[in-house]
Amino acid sequence: MTFLAPLLLSAVGLYALVGIVVAFAFVSAGLAAVLPAGTPVTVGARILFIPGSAALWPLVLSRWLRSRSR
Repeated sequence: MTFLAPLLLSAVGLYALVGIVVAFAFVSAGLAAVLPAGTPVTVGARILFIPGSAALWPLVLSRWLRSRSR
């Protein structure tokens, strides 16, 4: 049982790291692709998108990739 805690902690850390990378990539490049054309996004709105897109990065990434294939 002593190996479970470090494994779980590593998994959470990896999830968070990937989430941060995807969030910054999405906020800088992918947000315009997902939103309707011509929708302005301010810097403040982009900052507010970072925590949510980092936490929900699997959903954000799948929607972003689907929007690119259209």
